[in-house]
Amino acid sequence: MVKRHFWRLDTKSIVFFQSEQGSKYYKEILLSDVLAIEPARIKNGDVMHCFEIRTANIDYFVGQDPLHDIPDVNKVNLPPPDSGIGAYLARKPEKCSDDENQVTDMNQIYQIYPDEVLGSGQFGIVYGGVHRKTARSVAIKVIDKLRFPTKQEAQLKNEVSILQNLSHPGVVNLERMFETPERIFVVMEKLKGDMLEMILSHENGRLTERVTKFLITQILIALKHLHSKNIVHCDLKPENVLLSSNAEFPQVKLCDFGFARIIGEKSFRRSVVGTPAYLAPEVLRNKGYNRSLDMWSVGVIVYVSLSGTFPFNEDEDINEQIQNAAFMYPPNPWKEISSDAIDLINNLLQVKQRKRYTVDKSLQHIWLQDYQTWCDLRVLENHIGARYITHESDDARWERHRTDL
Repeated sequence: MVKRHFWRLDTKSIVFFQSEQGSKYYKEILLSDVLAIEPARIKNGDVMHCFEIRTANIDYFVGQDPLHDIPDVNKVNLPPPDSGIGAYLARKPEKCSDDENQVTDMNQIYQIYPDEVLGSGQFGIVYGGVHRKTARSVAIKVIDKLRFPTKQEAQLKNEVSILQNLSHPGVVNLERMFETPERIFVVMEKLKGDMLEMILSHENGRLTERVTKFLITQILIALKHLHSKNIVHCDLKPENVLLSSNAEFPQVKLCDFGFARIIGEKSFRRSVVGTPAYLAPEVLRNKGYNRSLDMWSVGVIVYVSLSGTFPFNEDEDINEQIQNAAFMYPPNPWKEISSDAIDLINNLLQVKQRKRYTVDKSLQHIWLQDYQTWCDLRVLENHIGARYITHESDDARWERHRTDL
């Protein structure tokens, strides 16, 4: 029994499509399931196809000419080379086109490691990889286009292209985007870990105020840059705050802009985005949201960092929980945490968006206006060789503070 399909090969699998244009597919063979690729066997002195792919249960013939399995009475001339049928196409795997509209096979530039899974999300998986020429490590997000509608696909490509034009030390650098009919590959710089791992691996299951101030200041500086470009992250959480080293005071970079939205200062969006535990009430209630959405998420991140727990029980009304201070800040561990930290959290976890602190207001808050934090950040900037977190206009003020100590 012969079934014919349009085959497309990428870095992870071979997909059998029902037609050249459509997205309906019959099955997918993972490359890891392929046992061998063999030359075509000669039958009755005739080669019927280009080559064979062997798996544990089935052998697949690639590039079989239809002439060989049609009864004599129905025999037709071989299809033309551009028909997508038979031996001609089997010799020519599908190529990806890069952002310069030149035909480029991603595999020629990057090696992807399917066994090194760095993370996974709703639409795709992030794998480790390497740039072949320079041996530089990269992270490659593989997004399955078949999992989401064409409208979202267009939006994703638009947002990736916007982020490709973003350049900031506090935002993960997006190097390139490749595309096949089934997948989008987004190549990013590779980092060492994320803030969630840092919190969970800490001996107390939570971070000190000193480390939290150091990380939160960097998050706010990166957000300030995004918001200045009218980009709202929409899915801020510790897993999306990557660390460039395993040091106690590492450089922070925001990543995973799968939900990022382009939102002007006064504009509002309504589509539901993000991760429920970090989502602002206006999104959960399907009210319009704006850039203050990210600020709510920062409040949750500060809370989680300092306590190792979430501020809210998802089954109860957030308003009531916020008004119940005993529930929000139980003595263990909050009696050990400064009232200034709690004050900043309270100003970020404001249900009314107009009352919620902005990036600038948060950076000016007394809890973050801290000499030790400034010193820690200056050490980092000197190590990186770039000044983008602190500002030289503050140098004299902190120098006076130091001499007054």
